[in-house]
Amino acid sequence: MAVVAKSMADFPRYGIILMLVAWLLFSLVDTGAKWLAVAGVSAFQLAFMRYAGHFAISIGVILQGGINLDRFKTDHIWQLVSRALLLVSATLSNFYALQFLPLTVVSAVMFSSPVIVCFLSIYVLREKVGPWRWGAILLGFIGVLIVVRPFGTVFHPTMLMIIYNAAALALYSLMTRKLSGVVAVETMQFYMGMVGTFLMLPFAIWTWTQPSTAWGMLVLISLGVLGWAGHQLLTNAHRFGTANQLMPFTYSFLIYAAVWGYLLFGTVPDRETILGALVIMIAGLIIWKRDKK
Repeated sequence: MAVVAKSMADFPRYGIILMLVAWLLFSLVDTGAKWLAVAGVSAFQLAFMRYAGHFAISIGVILQGGINLDRFKTDHIWQLVSRALLLVSATLSNFYALQFLPLTVVSAVMFSSPVIVCFLSIYVLREKVGPWRWGAILLGFIGVLIVVRPFGTVFHPTMLMIIYNAAALALYSLMTRKLSGVVAVETMQFYMGMVGTFLMLPFAIWTWTQPSTAWGMLVLISLGVLGWAGHQLLTNAHRFGTANQLMPFTYSFLIYAAVWGYLLFGTVPDRETILGALVIMIAGLIIWKRDKK
């Protein structure tokens, strides 16, 4: 009787589990950053620690095969630096906004990024977009307006930073798509950590605030470790399942954010935030469904 060998992509349940854990780790990064920001730690310091830990671990991973400078070389250095600048600036704006906004609001607007990716792909990747995806793009922006409420009394200027965050993540995603298969994951991780570390270092020194407790220092250090681990799990998840199989589970982040926001900060998302988040999710799922088709 013949034995049929299965590839790792034939076990999507493993990919789903890795995806859920990855977004759990990302939610812990944002929760820890908000907790420290409320305690008076600057966004520059938070961003520095996020990328310094990431950078240190990335160096260790690359050097596992021996000390060889060729392992750090790439023909796409400017694309990698530009990609890293997008993510670092998004992280900085995200951490700053978390001082003033609930986790659920930040998370809901951030997840309009797939909608923006779809919009930008028309002009950047020259992809064709049909009426369904155009409708989803419009629906996604309506969802953002419901959450942000630009003309309401609850509007805060830092909401504009979160909109920038979503746009920067969309561009980052497009650049990652173009570099995937051309540049090794470890190399992309290394340059992302290096740019973030050295760019944020002088500002972090200038604004440094030492946490008053050992627990606070542990949370600060964990930002880089959890961020790196989340990216590794996210990358490995795609070894077990396709992007179309895994994409819906990215929205688990919204659930994690709501739980941490309630348990640690006593915030309950209001009706508009829940409605806007649902609209954004529906828009993202429509785009996912059309891509899958």
